[in-house]
Amino acid sequence: MSRIITYSTADRADVVAFLGAAGRLTPDQRRRLDRAHEKARQRQADLDHQELDWGLSIPEALDQLLAGHADSEGSYAAGAYYAALQLIIDRNASDPSELGVYSRPGTFFSGLDEELRKLGVSEELLFHDHLFSGPPPEIPFRIPHPVDGPHIGMFPLAQAGPAAAAYRAVLDRLDQGLRYDVMELIKMFESESEHWEYATEHLDWYSQDTIFFSIVG
Repeated sequence: MSRIITYSTADRADVVAFLGAAGRLTPDQRRRLDRAHEKARQRQADLDHQELDWGLSIPEALDQLLAGHADSEGSYAAGAYYAALQLIIDRNASDPSELGVYSRPGTFFSGLDEELRKLGVSEELLFHDHLFSGPPPEIPFRIPHPVDGPHIGMFPLAQAGPAAAAYRAVLDRLDQGLRYDVMELIKMFESESEHWEYATEHLDWYSQDTIFFSIVG
């Protein structure tokens, strides 16, 4: 089954601040949460229409994350928790952009990393482990990992520029069949790095530090 990879940028601390914060949200957080609840109901309606039962509804998963726990024993509760967490990310992030559609993104980007590694790209700039990193480790409780997705990944904005430069430096030595996808990564990293560098220098209120990835299929 094909998987769609999208990305957006946010302040990781803004996302983490919602987890376990029920009852002490700021007015701005409550406004964002109202929209997240609306989206959660819409997503659940889509699942219900497809007759997909995750053992925990997305609105219920969202409420549990806000309450500070993720301990449902539902058959696919991990998927509901990640879907709910993605809604929190979305409410704190820039508008999403699409990176691409991949039939087996884990296999593809693992293989791509190996080729980039052989050409001397440093380990911290390789893509696969960031793409499948999971949610921020600062979340104060464990969220179970869904084996079949949806998945969440993160890449530090401060490393986007160095990653683009490292990938571009080896582009001509990569197998021809990999160059298009690497070029897409380069364009993403360069665009996000340019915006981040400008915003951190000129906007006092700007605090985004992370590219968040969503993998759904």
